[in-house]
Amino acid sequence: MNQATQTETSPPQGNPPQTVGANADQNARRLLWAGFMAILAAGVGFSIRGGILGDWGTQFGFTQTELGQITGGGLVGFGVIILLGALIADTIGYGKLMIFAFVMHFLSAIVTLAATPIYKATGNKEAAYWCLYIGMFMFAIGNGTAEAVVNPLVATLFPKNKTHYLNILHAGWPGGLVLGGLASYVLVGKARWEIQMTLFMIPVVAYGIMCIGRRFPKSEASVHGVSFGEMLAEFAAPVLLLLLCIHALLGYVELGTDSWISNITGNILASREKGLLLFVYTSSLMFALRFFAGPIVEKISPLGLLFVGATCGAIGLTLLGHVTTGLLVVISASIYGVGKTFLWPTMLAVVSERFPKGGAITIGAMGGIGMLSAGLLGGPGIGYNQDYYASKDLREKSSPLYDEYKSPTKNRFLVFPEIQGLDGSKVGAVRAKAPETRTPQENQVHDADLHGGRMALQVTAAIPATMAVLYLLLIIFFRAKGGYKQVHIEGAGHQAREVA
Repeated sequence: MNQATQTETSPPQGNPPQTVGANADQNARRLLWAGFMAILAAGVGFSIRGGILGDWGTQFGFTQTELGQITGGGLVGFGVIILLGALIADTIGYGKLMIFAFVMHFLSAIVTLAATPIYKATGNKEAAYWCLYIGMFMFAIGNGTAEAVVNPLVATLFPKNKTHYLNILHAGWPGGLVLGGLASYVLVGKARWEIQMTLFMIPVVAYGIMCIGRRFPKSEASVHGVSFGEMLAEFAAPVLLLLLCIHALLGYVELGTDSWISNITGNILASREKGLLLFVYTSSLMFALRFFAGPIVEKISPLGLLFVGATCGAIGLTLLGHVTTGLLVVISASIYGVGKTFLWPTMLAVVSERFPKGGAITIGAMGGIGMLSAGLLGGPGIGYNQDYYASKDLREKSSPLYDEYKSPTKNRFLVFPEIQGLDGSKVGAVRAKAPETRTPQENQVHDADLHGGRMALQVTAAIPATMAVLYLLLIIFFRAKGGYKQVHIEGAGHQAREVA
């Protein structure tokens, strides 16, 4: 029996047996690629948004913190909906939720595109801010709904190779980043950001078509009749709680950094286009490598893969925060890109393998926590750090110049001090100038802006370093118990049994 049909055995009593054989295998793979396209759509939108942050800052005069808040709003919606969707996925039905995701994706494009005409009609920066924020939030609702479905779906369809197939599923994310980055590179300076932003609808239409006529199974826990209370009881496990904390750190460092990375590296390389190409390059690495997670896991186990990834991520970000030449930037970004490649899908696989009785709820909680962390902490936090270090550097070197370039608004992040970052429109004008045409004062502004981005990356590097330590502790813990093993549900009593 092939892997796709193994998920469709042992149906609960009273239910008709599900289709097995070649038709089941075809259905499983069709759903896998539909999920791939849904995540691809999220990646395209995320990538293009990262490439047009500078356009928004210049057009509407946003600070880096405000841009981070807009980006964060999208990720917050993503996280909230994954959590809610995971709770109701098996009850509502995966197919209906995918229709809802399609509708939200479509409406998000309309609201986002309204920012420019409303700003032109009112001249109100705040109105444009809320159009972009709400549009990103709706886009994220579509993303979150889709991911609340496709993660437990693929884990159910391929129970013996969850790490491998979840990595293939999530290859759609870097695939979307590549396509979005290339679109931004080709269209930058040639097409308005509004045209770029709507390109994510192409894979949205694709996944909608691929879902038509498909049969969506339920999670392993639901198939075995595990009650809702039993699913929630899984959260009493200390290991699961630790994994949730680690995934919150992962959301901050991976998605938070990705929201800014092309913007920061483009500044380091003195070329917005080169920053986009570097982002496309690292995303291409992720895309290719995620198809090889299975063979790698067979050699070093999922936790070993996570430890190596977090270590490389910390090294890569640290180097990116210090390097100055193009070649070293590429090498540093490569280390970071390889490091983050397997982290997100492998974390989902570990939770699904170790806590199958949690069904869609536990795997959904992981995705939700990661997205919430990225939205509430990662995007805004990295934006705040850029503003903090850039404004501090310019103020210390030239207080009058800081007064000239500071934003008219103040920002704060969590409990950290309130700051007045640099005006996005004024800094954007400096960035747009060739280095040889800038005045000495403009060079000071540019240097301060660059310093802020570098320092933000150096501070962020502490997050994957912490993750690496925690993964090492988990490796030691499981080794003391005889090694990491998958857990499967068996019998009417829903006993969980480890399988080597």
